Amino acid sequence: MTSRSGHNRVLIYSHDSFGLGHLRRCRTIAHALVDQHHDLSVLILSGSPIIGSFEFRARVDFVRIPGVIKLRNGAYTSLALHIDIEETLAMRASIIRHTADIFDPDLFIVDKEPLGLRGEVLETLQMLKQRNTPLVLGLRDVMDEPALLAPEWQRKNVVPALEQLYDQLWVYGLPQICDPLDGIAVPHSVRRKMVYTGYLRRAMPVSPPTGLDAPEEPFILVTAGGGGDGEALIDWVLRAYESDSRLPFRALIVFGPFLGSDRQREFLSRAALLPNVDATTFELHFEHLMKRAVGVVGMGGYNTFCEILSYDKPALIVPRQAPRREQLIRATRARDLGLCSLLVDDGNRNAAAMATALRQLPQQNLPSQIIVPGLLDGLGNVNRLAGHWLSQTRNNGRRLFSWLGGRRHRA
Repeated sequence: MTSRSGHNRVLIYSHDSFGLGHLRRCRTIAHALVDQHHDLSVLILSGSPIIGSFEFRARVDFVRIPGVIKLRNGAYTSLALHIDIEETLAMRASIIRHTADIFDPDLFIVDKEPLGLRGEVLETLQMLKQRNTPLVLGLRDVMDEPALLAPEWQRKNVVPALEQLYDQLWVYGLPQICDPLDGIAVPHSVRRKMVYTGYLRRAMPVSPPTGLDAPEEPFILVTAGGGGDGEALIDWVLRAYESDSRLPFRALIVFGPFLGSDRQREFLSRAALLPNVDATTFELHFEHLMKRAVGVVGMGGYNTFCEILSYDKPALIVPRQAPRREQLIRATRARDLGLCSLLVDDGNRNAAAMATALRQLPQQNLPSQIIVPGLLDGLGNVNRLAGHWLSQTRNNGRRLFSWLGGRRHRA
């Protein structure tokens, strides 16, 4: 028999196969948890191909599961391995289950996808439920338009998992912005499990940046997030600078690591011809760029929105509208509250319209000038909620294990 010496463990699952949003949210939560709870270790399960590029605090680590990518037709394929997608998914599910079995968390947090990618977390949820491990589903403020989300969740048979497996649903936002389950037929028992935390405040890294590539003069930061779906935004901003050389601030465009190489070359060539535009592919010290910018132009993904609020920047949001309308919904609600301005891509990308919006951007109200109670209380509330579940484990005494016949039993 062995004891765990009272050191708590949290396991976080991030299904992300493409983009940076889920990984960055989970990393932010993990860092906040270990900062607050000094007897805690956090392990992140992620399919992100670039998770190893990020720095992690002490007592935070990750397990990289084989990556997959979603094709335009909605099907998935292996990201790097030349094997069948079903084999890839089977490996992912096995790694997730066996990691959870050995790590044996005191709290399991699943990000966004209640059953994981193609149901890959279901067996793990069932195993941990039998151990009385608290199970939490973390939802961003906006999931999708209800007319699109409802049939998706019905097809995936999500609601029974919310009823029978999950102990709590944490919504990383506020109802003033959106109810992520609006229009979804969920029972009252599930509604009672929902807790709105507020948005997740971002803090500047403690260590100073090295090799930060940023203009010395005031600049507008243009961010396409992960970049995989940011071509329209980048093209529109470049059109504005190409058509109007008198724009008052230079632009620094960060493409994101997942922008296609052909488009990268095209955009870099166009930017090189503009004296007041700088462009870079990816910047690990992104927070420092955001802090120095006089304004931000972005697509309005969850993490970018949290950073705009945290660093108190006037923002112009140009949301994508497919395959999900999440960014459009968030940007519209935020615009209505006065937290940002909004420019919707109608397919024409009128250069003059973007130039006008860029001129007006630095004159906008700062987010801090708009009073929204609890707006950035997310990390404090996540720590409070996690502490509640972790204290239950501590109050129940040390957890002892015996290995009998290859299976672990609580003693």
